[in-house]
Amino acid sequence: MKITIYSTTTCPYCHMLKEWLNEKNIEYKNIMVDEDQKGAEEMVKKSGQMGVPVTIIEKGGKENIVIGFDKEKLSELLDIK
Repeated sequence: MKITIYSTTTCPYCHMLKEWLNEKNIEYKNIMVDEDQKGAEEMVKKSGQMGVPVTIIEKGGKENIVIGFDKEKLSELLDIK
């Protein structure tokens, strides 16, 4: 499983999402779209969204896209009880 988060330095939900994943000891790649133009373009292409956070969970050969800090959906995809 591979997790990529698209976030910005000023987004409070991005910070909450990353803190939550850190508490659960879940590794992820963080792309700061306010500093990485290519990353921002990649995020929009994959998700159709301009807003952050966007989390992409690659699992079983499938990309699952979660918009915002949707704890319920993230828990389900990451098998967190």
